[in-house]
Amino acid sequence: MNLYKVLTCLSMAAPVFAQYAGPAILSRGEAPAAMSAPQIDFRPFLTVTGTYDTGLAGVSVNAQGQLASSASYGVQYTGGISGVHSWKHTKLSLDYVGAYNQYFQNTFYDSSNQSLSLGLYHQFSRRFALSLGESAGMYSQNFTTLGLAQTVPFDSSQSYLPVTDFYDNRTIFNTTHADVIYQKNARLSFDFGGSEFINRRRSAALYSASGESARADVQYRLTRRTSFGAQYNYSHFGYRGIIGTTDTHAAMVTFSTRLSHWWEFSAFGGVTRAENRFEQEVALDPAVAALLGYATAAQLVYKISYIPTFSGRLSRTFHRGVFWVSGARAVTSGNGLFLTSTMITGGSGYTYTGLRRWSFTSQVLYERGNSLGNLVGTYGDISGGVSVSRQIVRSVSFVAGADARRYQSATYNQYNRTVYDAHIGLGWSPGAIPLRLW
Repeated sequence: MNLYKVLTCLSMAAPVFAQYAGPAILSRGEAPAAMSAPQIDFRPFLTVTGTYDTGLAGVSVNAQGQLASSASYGVQYTGGISGVHSWKHTKLSLDYVGAYNQYFQNTFYDSSNQSLSLGLYHQFSRRFALSLGESAGMYSQNFTTLGLAQTVPFDSSQSYLPVTDFYDNRTIFNTTHADVIYQKNARLSFDFGGSEFINRRRSAALYSASGESARADVQYRLTRRTSFGAQYNYSHFGYRGIIGTTDTHAAMVTFSTRLSHWWEFSAFGGVTRAENRFEQEVALDPAVAALLGYATAAQLVYKISYIPTFSGRLSRTFHRGVFWVSGARAVTSGNGLFLTSTMITGGSGYTYTGLRRWSFTSQVLYERGNSLGNLVGTYGDISGGVSVSRQIVRSVSFVAGADARRYQSATYNQYNRTVYDAHIGLGWSPGAIPLRLW
């Protein structure tokens, strides 16, 4: 029996064919490798919670010409499924959540929100593998903070997902990743991949974004625990509703190490060349303005910037959860108000279900952007949330949570506001493990 247990553990730990088994590589969008080691069965869940939301704001103004904002009690119905399944050469990962919000005081904000994260990894041979990732969804109120889901093996923070949207406005988003990995030998690997994204906003007053990227990297495994490499990335952003495009070229060096069986550190750094073409409003000379009757005019601005780019993440994995802390500086497609921006981010999160009846999740995220596009100025936010569940009887749990976001801008005073969301109720999910809320 002891020998059987040893052989079983070795078979679970051994990589399929020549699959890379070292620390996660952040520049490839990987989540910590140890997160995908245990088998997590597909598990559905349902919750019904009472909610209270503040700062509900559509793309409109009130009778006084100020930003329309309201608060309301309501009820939220949520369902989803999450899990991982492995075959001999293939691994499928899924995390889906759908919700319907019904408000009592202001039914204008009734809405449905959905999000899907899907990962597929297939080993074709000892040397070639294919990695696919999909992040998609739609929402009206966006309380998303990018973290590390336990079931999906890629890092969503490396996707073009909208997380700084200011208004409660219908948004549809999709990001698709595809990578081919060539493992030349046990130490040397190459990755060739691309992504395509779209962030479509309903309001004509906001700008929708879409784009694509291509990347290639080489990684060399110095030891069983440490790898380093280099990466090149090209990205293109385009916008609907305004004349504007951005093309970026980034060259970076990468580093990753497994500090222990549970701890990992991964980072990359380099420089990005951003080529921006945008339509901007500029003030006219007073004499010209008096003649034409217009104070401003549209002008096409062309600018090239060289931007230091970096990202780093420290993570600690558990059998049933993960802790992470990260920081980055990168070029993003903006948030529908501000377009191409340099964004500094920092965040941390903790998810755990190791206790007998309790599950706990918390995240905090800081973002500060500097617009390079249509508007000149800074913007950002600080957001965070916590959720907890307590198993009452088998398959039924008490659930509660709260989220807050503080929008900040040193340039535009009306951008500064704080919104809150709180919910409490009951949840159902089969099995003896407490309901996990991602």
